[in-house]
Amino acid sequence: MTRFRSAARTDVGMKREHNEDSFLLNEDLGLYVVCDGMGGHAGGETASRLAVQTVEKELISTRLRADDPFASTVGLEETPLAIALQEAIEGACSMVYRTSRTEPELQGMGTTCIALLLRGDVAVVGHVGDSRAYFVREGAIVQLTEDHSLVNEQVRAGLLTSEEAKHSRLRNIITRSVGFEEDVLVDVIGLETKPGDRFLLCSDGLSNLVDAEEIRVTLASERDPADVCKSLVGLANERGGDDNVTVIAVERTE
Repeated sequence: MTRFRSAARTDVGMKREHNEDSFLLNEDLGLYVVCDGMGGHAGGETASRLAVQTVEKELISTRLRADDPFASTVGLEETPLAIALQEAIEGACSMVYRTSRTEPELQGMGTTCIALLLRGDVAVVGHVGDSRAYFVREGAIVQLTEDHSLVNEQVRAGLLTSEEAKHSRLRNIITRSVGFEEDVLVDVIGLETKPGDRFLLCSDGLSNLVDAEEIRVTLASERDPADVCKSLVGLANERGGDDNVTVIAVERTE
């Protein structure tokens, strides 16, 4: 039987007065989500909270269908979990958008979303915005997601170096979000897992201040997911903590 253990931590940081990040751990579903809201204090908090709640609700609903994707035993290439996660994030986008249209003080709100769905040997990641997913196997780390951000587009076009992007005044501008418009394109990535594999989901409050190598080292030195989260949040705050920071660590144990 496949088993995972996980932990999460969120912190307002050292500069902000309010935490507009939200996260979800539902180990029964194998669902882990981080959302980083935007649109002002009320809007950001509402958008991220609605998104995590809706993704969870949508996926719980899929388990009641006759073609329950969680009951499928097909391999990665044919897994219905990918479509289920994509549709759940699309549903969150629609929910956030409709809410912003009915409440004037919330107009223009939106959120990033990084979601990990684990079932058996299959892992599916759904992604919108610049919150990230990292994957570690046998001591090597890979960033699974590519930021939907203006500076990342500039790096890809050769207009900025990766180092210049870290210090750009435009680094917080994202090009895709959940809820700013009624529909959104969701990137979906799938992979097969094995015992010892580890995942880390985070908002940009971490990734702007802590690089992939430092994340890898922390995952290697801290075996307990709760200690991983505590160490990484602490490191971001030591370096100024200029944004809210949220981290989820997940390990496949067998």
